[in-house]
Amino acid sequence: MTQATDSPGGTPTRYRKRATLADVAADLGLNASTVSRALDPSRNSMVSATTRERIIAAAERLGYRPDIPARSLMTGRTQTIVAIAANLGNPTITPVLHGVASRSAIEGVVPIIAETNDDSEVFVDLVDHMLSRRVDAIIVMGARRRDTEAIESAARLVPVVVAFRPLLGVSVPVVMVDDRKGAELVAAHFADLGHEAVTQLPGPSDVMNFVLRDEGFTSVVTERGLDLLLAPGQAEVPTFEEGRRLMRELLESGNPMPTAVFAHNDLMAIGAMSVLEERGIKVPDDISIAGYNDMALTAFLACPLTTVRYPGWDVGHAAADTAIRMLAGEENVASVCVEPVFVPRASTTSPQNDKTRS
Repeated sequence: MTQATDSPGGTPTRYRKRATLADVAADLGLNASTVSRALDPSRNSMVSATTRERIIAAAERLGYRPDIPARSLMTGRTQTIVAIAANLGNPTITPVLHGVASRSAIEGVVPIIAETNDDSEVFVDLVDHMLSRRVDAIIVMGARRRDTEAIESAARLVPVVVAFRPLLGVSVPVVMVDDRKGAELVAAHFADLGHEAVTQLPGPSDVMNFVLRDEGFTSVVTERGLDLLLAPGQAEVPTFEEGRRLMRELLESGNPMPTAVFAHNDLMAIGAMSVLEERGIKVPDDISIAGYNDMALTAFLACPLTTVRYPGWDVGHAAADTAIRMLAGEENVASVCVEPVFVPRASTTSPQNDKTRS
């Protein structure tokens, strides 16, 4: 038996020997091969329901756990999927990972979570490392355009799904939210409120979510005849601090001011609102602000934020489901596009005066 030492008094702790298939078989007086088939999801239909129930009950009572390395040698599968995110500190990624875990659990697949810190070199190293660990599939959640080659290379070895941050033109399935439509809803909202001069606080141009948001917003603003003022700059990363920087640059540019601003995500929107508060500019009386993602607590800000809900759990669930279907041998698995939901709140209203445009 294995021994460990408890820290308080140094007293050895004895761990119970792990039960084996042979132990379960001996307990029931059955052949070990019968027990093996009953506890294998891919073969349990070969055992009668009554016998299978007896075996499962005995396995639970004895504390039996499957030997994953041994099973991997037989099946070529490790029952693991890796989800690679750019930044685990991004509040929007949490429900996506919950969706992945929920769908994986149904199949007995364990998700491994990894982070690149939005660094493409780290991404390539992580992919190589996970492939060496023989993960069954990879879900890429932090892709930039420059990562396409690494994704295509990995897809020749294991199923790969791109999710959360879409890439267009790749040969693998993509699970995404219709970000273009979400931004169109924001622009239409501004127009319906009577705003005539609007602008954006754009996210990085090599992340497709932000490219699509820019395209959607611009198309409706143009169609509705609004004045699209020049953006103050572009975020290097879509963070609270970058939202503050872009809003400061907008206020200090000396250019005509918009009456409504669309920040490409909630973090940037909240950063922009903090600068406006410091300058004594009221939201929404002096300027309207809208964000994107509907991350937790945006409805409980001092001025609740108008935003577009990003259905992250649905994206993660669909991404894991796509990977699992590919692992099952399904061919030509289609990409998935999830609908966004517009959420109007107190941070946007009809323009009250021309104070901020001077």
